[in-house]
Amino acid sequence: MKPFLAIVAIFALLVSPPVSAIVGNAPALNDGVGRSVVTIVGSRGNFCSGALIAPKLVLTAGHCVQPGLDYRIVEYDRDRKPVLKTVRRFAVHPGFSMQSILVHRATADVALLEMEAPAGDRVPAALGEPQQPLAAGNAFTVAGIGVAIPGDGKSGGVVRSAALVATGKPGTLQIRLVDPATLGTRFGLGGCTGDSGGPAFETQAQGQVLIGVISWSTGPNVGDGCGGMTGVTPLTLYRDWVVQTARQWGMPLGGN
Repeated sequence: MKPFLAIVAIFALLVSPPVSAIVGNAPALNDGVGRSVVTIVGSRGNFCSGALIAPKLVLTAGHCVQPGLDYRIVEYDRDRKPVLKTVRRFAVHPGFSMQSILVHRATADVALLEMEAPAGDRVPAALGEPQQPLAAGNAFTVAGIGVAIPGDGKSGGVVRSAALVATGKPGTLQIRLVDPATLGTRFGLGGCTGDSGGPAFETQAQGQVLIGVISWSTGPNVGDGCGGMTGVTPLTLYRDWVVQTARQWGMPLGGN
């Protein structure tokens, strides 16, 4: 079996059947912001989330794509069988630092992937940045295809979302989000394994706007695991790079 076919075959086994959570019992999301979310798999078996921002352009986290590896976008046919979309090229923001991500420090954790052919039933999300002023309590929605139960690969592979609120002192480098019902002190809604690179949305005058990507998560009380805090890299400082890279690749983003 060819490497990518083997990876996707394993991925298909891991993610079926689905259960009901992103983590913290969030429901599956088949419409709205969920229609932009895609699955990214790498040639070493790693998988992340991403968001379509143009018919052939996917935004994800910088730590989700590394030089020397190949990537594919996974779509599903009507029978839920995985179909591979070839990634023509990808670019990671030049300011990205893997060392910073590993210790939950702010960095330019954004990347773009260009597919050879347009996505099938996905719908591009509107690209923006967080509204000002950023403050604790501001509401955001994150989405991804990560596991719903920490450590259980079979619980991933389905798009799910969670409504979270900012905590601490959110800024242009990093936004830390928690479940408003638990405030990160006990297990609740949040990102988990496989949600990295997934979109964070904010409701603005024009509707749901993609304002950042998921970079990391913690367990309750900033411990190991998931269901505590979700770290988002906002696009405030990096949206121009996204727009310029898209333009250089011949895919100018609408309204930019």
